[in-house]
Amino acid sequence: MAAPSIPQGFHPLWLVALVTLLFSSLARVLRGVSPTGAVAGGVVCFVIYGCSGLGGFLLLVLLFILTWGATRIGYQRKMRLGTAEKKEGRTASQVLANVGVAALCAAAYRWRGSDVYLVAMCAALAEAAADTVSSEIGQTSSGAAWLITNWRKVPAGTNGGITLAGTVAGIVAALLVTMGGNFAGLISLETSIFPFIAGCLGMICDSYLGATLESRRVLSNNIVNFLGTLTAVLVIAISQVRL
Repeated sequence: MAAPSIPQGFHPLWLVALVTLLFSSLARVLRGVSPTGAVAGGVVCFVIYGCSGLGGFLLLVLLFILTWGATRIGYQRKMRLGTAEKKEGRTASQVLANVGVAALCAAAYRWRGSDVYLVAMCAALAEAAADTVSSEIGQTSSGAAWLITNWRKVPAGTNGGITLAGTVAGIVAALLVTMGGNFAGLISLETSIFPFIAGCLGMICDSYLGATLESRRVLSNNIVNFLGTLTAVLVIAISQVRL
């Protein structure tokens, strides 16, 4: 895989720490994260920014904007459905479940120096965006969804339930994050198809696990989200011989 032509933009750690503190504080002020979520988000931000450069940080900001915006669309309706996120924002466990794998990929890139880890990081962030946006938009677009396992009609917000609007929104979110990765110089344009597909497949896996294991309380929502991002990374690992 050819290395990106745009510099990665590594900055001194003191600057990384300062930007991380400001970003985490802003996320807390906007109620995107709870106090514990701000701490966990700060750790993730520091790792991603410090290990993958400015491009990684910008991609994390893009993910926050997409998910924060999608969460607040139709919030009153979601409250009536009982599926709305808590007003104080996502907790530490939720933050780590969604972006923890991406942080590990960034750390692996800094340690090993292989660009495949940047592709994997982009895939994990694309999946996190796709999963959150599809779920949030799906709950506001329709009163009903269809189980991904048997296409049975279920109330919107049901684990494993999908909608057309939500799925399309999730695909668009994955595309935006992938294109953001290219714009930020993390991945080449030719490579962009891999994290995009991986992110979409991870979103589908998340829905399937939600319909089968989460609905039976075998797995928690956080574990399902973690496995969704991990699936996206595994897709990259399987396809790396082609990168």
